Amino acid sequence: MADLPFGDRADFEAADRGFLAALDPAVIKTADGRDVWDGDAYGFLAQECPDTAHPSLWRQGQLCVKQGLYEVTDGIYQIRGLDLSNMTLIEGERGVVVVDPLLSVECAAAGLRLYREQRGDRPVSAVIYTHSHADHFGGVRGVTDGSVPILAPAHFMEHAVSENVYAGTAMNRRATYMYGPALPRSPEGQIGAGLGLTTSTGTISLIPPSKDVTRTGQEETLDGVRFVFQLTPGTEAPAEMNFLIPERRALCMAENATHNLHNILTLRGALVRDTRVWARYLTEAIALFAGQAEVCFASHHWPTWGAENIVTFLSQQRDLYAYLHDQTLRMLNKGMTGTEIAEAMRMPPALERAWHTHGYYGSVSHNVKAIYQRYLGWFDGNPAHLWEHPPVEQARRYVECMGGRDGVLAYARRYLDDGDLRFAATLLNHAVFTDENDSQARSMLAEVYTRLGHGCENGTWRNFYLVAALELTSGIVPADLDTTSPEMLAALTVEQVFDSVAIRVDGPKAWNESLAIDWHLTDLNQRHRTTLSNGALIHQPDPPQQPADLTLTLTQRQLLGLVTGRQADGIEHEGDMEVLRRLTAVLENPDPAFSIVTP
Repeated sequence: MADLPFGDRADFEAADRGFLAALDPAVIKTADGRDVWDGDAYGFLAQECPDTAHPSLWRQGQLCVKQGLYEVTDGIYQIRGLDLSNMTLIEGERGVVVVDPLLSVECAAAGLRLYREQRGDRPVSAVIYTHSHADHFGGVRGVTDGSVPILAPAHFMEHAVSENVYAGTAMNRRATYMYGPALPRSPEGQIGAGLGLTTSTGTISLIPPSKDVTRTGQEETLDGVRFVFQLTPGTEAPAEMNFLIPERRALCMAENATHNLHNILTLRGALVRDTRVWARYLTEAIALFAGQAEVCFASHHWPTWGAENIVTFLSQQRDLYAYLHDQTLRMLNKGMTGTEIAEAMRMPPALERAWHTHGYYGSVSHNVKAIYQRYLGWFDGNPAHLWEHPPVEQARRYVECMGGRDGVLAYARRYLDDGDLRFAATLLNHAVFTDENDSQARSMLAEVYTRLGHGCENGTWRNFYLVAALELTSGIVPADLDTTSPEMLAALTVEQVFDSVAIRVDGPKAWNESLAIDWHLTDLNQRHRTTLSNGALIHQPDPPQQPADLTLTLTQRQLLGLVTGRQADGIEHEGDMEVLRRLTAVLENPDPAFSIVTP
């Protein structure tokens, strides 16, 4: 850290460049007065870095806290610092094209108002979603009712919905650790997430795109502005795209190149991303667009100006992901495990000296393990790890081997005093999983997690540690953001609806159930069959002519009503409705507040 160029103020100058106006106060509320964003709570970041924060992460927070309306280049503006992501506004002949309308309706509406205060009451003429993560489309109803063209990369809807519904409950629970919404905004608490400050907590909406971008090189003209697109599936998101605005010499890199090392696998959970193709798409972007751009902006952070600087920035970002991929594979093929590779990985000095390659959001450590996971999975090849006891049973045996609870706490205190916080956390975690009511063990583990958090350069690691400490001392903090909003559920395809039901079947409870239900969806003119067999719910479109135990004639809206627990009013049926009750009887609801740092 001593070699980092803290005296280099270029990023601060870039983050301030083009500033027009701030939101004052930087507080955004719902219609009923609930705060969904409070940028003013981060005012403490104006201070010098305290002992409770990593200086590099503190610096990143000072850059991310800058908020308001900024001019990127002629006719292109950004709203920054009013949500985790940026909203970009591109002026056209009649109005303004909105790119990535934030996570919350309320924040997007506030950003659009701020833009209009400075640039006039221009109508929104089109919307572009650069990719399928909610912080880039959730606020869309804050800028349009859907009456304008909306463009997105191919397969956007499939991925936008499936990620937030299939494993949405677990992801939202873990997101309370990743972003730390329950932590105080303070030098001791939440100081950001590296990619931005945190997520807003307002209303998430979704309007399906009216046009897909299906190939690299595809050109579209929106409100008189020409866009040239590059599809980049499998990079930062399963469906993602960059674009060039040739006449304004401006390049948008979506979330494929931002001012930090990104996640290959987020701590909240997601599909593992492919660093190999990520690096290749960055190479392609340089070849396609770099010579035609004088400014490069993204869906997070601040722009890069100057053709030479853009090539340097994109090349270093490319080298970052390529190096992590290739070196992980090199060491993997020497027999090293993911944990061993993460400890051994050393980054090239030129990349270490570049601020934008640092792990404020992703980290070298957990990204290396993700690459290992992508190629070899969870098992490291050592049969000792093939059939380990689950956490509680393993913890009890460790504690017994170390002389019981008092022995574990004594060893933990020794390692804690010696500064080996990592092993102290391991020992104390075993103590807590042996007896979750042991207040001394919980208190010591909370102390360890707090100290680990205060030393993290990575914002999401810091939040994970500090939320863990909070929950050990104060109890579980429920998620305050629900990505399974009504519009998200309404966007499910019929197949996805039945998938979402199938993952709720309590298998053992359903072992002895056997039933078949036909679903005739009149508004879609579709027929589907679900069969419960051996504890598995099987979906089949266009079923054969064999009779089912029950046939339901309904609309897609009524199907969603059934899935979300509403009554079957107005639904026609043939057969025994008791069959539907037998199906719903074996469904269980997910737990949005499951334990993480306790058994």
